[in-house]
Amino acid sequence: MGEIFAGPTELALGAATGLVFGFLLQKGGVTRFNVIVNQFLFRDFTVLKVMLTAIVVGAVGIYGMRAMGMDIPMHIKSATIWMNAVGGLIFGIGMAIAGYCPGTGVAALGDGSRHAWFAVLGMVAGAAVYAELDPWVKSVLGSPDLGKATLASVTHLSVWVWIAALAAVAGIVFAVLELRPGRRIGEAEPRTA
Repeated sequence: MGEIFAGPTELALGAATGLVFGFLLQKGGVTRFNVIVNQFLFRDFTVLKVMLTAIVVGAVGIYGMRAMGMDIPMHIKSATIWMNAVGGLIFGIGMAIAGYCPGTGVAALGDGSRHAWFAVLGMVAGAAVYAELDPWVKSVLGSPDLGKATLASVTHLSVWVWIAALAAVAGIVFAVLELRPGRRIGEAEPRTA
């Protein structure tokens, strides 16, 4: 049987990374309930901007380190189509109702948000229920499993082609958001309490 917990060094690095991540989420403004809910209402695009930036920077960082020969393990989950669709739907509904996702919920706790406790406890309870129901749901839905598929492996294109495409799409999205009617270039997204 393998180890259940990582060693002290890995735990300390994980804690430090989590603290930095939470700090950056708070500074980015995405620990606020209204910011997340207003993303779903298409009134505030802070969450979209933060997520696109994080995905592009993270992809360049991870694949850049791998290209330099660093052993960065990739924990790619199986692409079970129906399970991913159902999970994404549940996640999206929960995020729209609670106003938090797991990362922003925990960061909101650190930011002093008392109502984030209910969201975080609901996420933990939901994860536990999902873990128990997962085998049954898989048997009922009979979800096709593509294995540990990525866009690069499915299309046989370099991962860098996909990263460049994503960066280009992010740039276009940012430009379009900046040019929305009623906004001045460089103006920050409206902040709500």
